[in-house]
Amino acid sequence: MKLLFDLFPVILFFATFKYAEKSPELAASWMGSLLGFVPDDVKLAPILLATVVVIAATVAQIIWVHFRHGKVDKMLWVSLVLVVVFGGMTLAFQNEAFIKWKPTILYWVFAGSMAFSAYVLKKNAIKAMLGEQLTLPEPVWAKVNLSWIAFFLVMGAVNLIVAFNFSTDTWVNFKLFGGMGLMLVFVLGQGMLLSKYVEEEK
Repeated sequence: MKLLFDLFPVILFFATFKYAEKSPELAASWMGSLLGFVPDDVKLAPILLATVVVIAATVAQIIWVHFRHGKVDKMLWVSLVLVVVFGGMTLAFQNEAFIKWKPTILYWVFAGSMAFSAYVLKKNAIKAMLGEQLTLPEPVWAKVNLSWIAFFLVMGAVNLIVAFNFSTDTWVNFKLFGGMGLMLVFVLGQGMLLSKYVEEEK
């Protein structure tokens, strides 16, 4: 359920684009109703409408978390700022390149913040999150943290490769299924590598 909630804006982005892609003219009409303007190029209507939806969904997600838990995670705020800025530019300039850059910037913000924390503040972000559930030698914590930094850097690069070398439809598919799939494979790989330390604790 937590995973589905975190993916809520992305799932709505995917569903809106897929539905609107079947009828760009209808999507353009909805754009006119929602925002008061019709895209110059009707073919852009599906991605523009999906952008409107993902901005609204992210705002709704933040509001729900605030009233349900009283505190919103910093990364959710970062995600909101990025989706509003890059989504807003996508709508203002009617250029899908901006929204395609958003995941990469988010991944690289994750990587940069973890690297800054580790090498400047001397704090291990992964240890801070998992330290109570798992006991690891300090060198192993450092390697795990570095592996996550590398993963986010690579994911940012892969997103750009897919976004600007394949169709928008392919990128939308990758944004949901490819990103989630790669994350799952990475987490499972981490789990296998760290399982020996869990067994040693037992």
